[in-house]
Amino acid sequence: MTDSSTVDAVFVLVHGAWHSSAQWAAAQRALTARGAASVAVDLPGHGFDAPLPSGYAEPGQPGLDTEKSALAGMTMDEAAAAIVAVLRGARRHSQVVLVSHSAGGGPASLAAELAPELVDLQVYLSAFVPAGRPRFADYITAPENADALGASLYIGDSEALGAMRINPLSTDPDYVEELRRTHYSDTPAAAFTRWRHALSPDLPIAIPTTAVTVTADRWGAVPRAFVRCASDRALAPATQDLMIAEADAAMPEHPFAVSTLPGGHTPFAARPDDLAAALMSVLRRPRAAE
Repeated sequence: MTDSSTVDAVFVLVHGAWHSSAQWAAAQRALTARGAASVAVDLPGHGFDAPLPSGYAEPGQPGLDTEKSALAGMTMDEAAAAIVAVLRGARRHSQVVLVSHSAGGGPASLAAELAPELVDLQVYLSAFVPAGRPRFADYITAPENADALGASLYIGDSEALGAMRINPLSTDPDYVEELRRTHYSDTPAAAFTRWRHALSPDLPIAIPTTAVTVTADRWGAVPRAFVRCASDRALAPATQDLMIAEADAAMPEHPFAVSTLPGGHTPFAARPDDLAAALMSVLRRPRAAE
């Protein structure tokens, strides 16, 4: 375990689709035990303040597949701005490590592009990297991702709804099992029920479909690491490797430092202590002032 007196780092943790800051709690406790500070971000439209479809928690869930999302107008710029605001508060530490999971890689990358001086290291936890292809959708639909699960989880017409909508409260056992296999394959069954009930149903459609432009002298100048999830069924390992390779080819000055965790897409649920150890292992010295 790292001596807490030697660590002056803060991890800024950005969740993925349908999640919130709350799901990082166990990993944050594990980071604290290793002497590192952390702060988890709620992206706009997520967390306890997230608006829900009006019938979501009602019997029969009326209108769930047709009601337009209250998050339909949410933009990638708004999501990135929320991260930048947290990064500014974290800058008092000698190392600021920006960690993003899954779909959170888009807004986190844009935040680092907008304010690279606020980030000493970017860590992608099975997360979208836009340097090779600008939209998360470009990778989700790539042939390398053909083995991924989860396509059958979407409800309604995403473009009409303005959101990628899922149904964490579904009573259909086949649907619930697909959700488990996709996102929580190695989370204990008893805990999975609690985890899925904590999810929000709507991901603003801008998050997977908006192009994120990053440049070599801003985003590309920040050292970066990628933590692969070896048995990921939401974002296939082959897709993770494709993003790494394309980013390194596009911006070779700071190639990814790559490590791998066993298990599925959400190690903060299944093995938070191992995740904290992986995050601590990628700490680097902060960049010299320019």
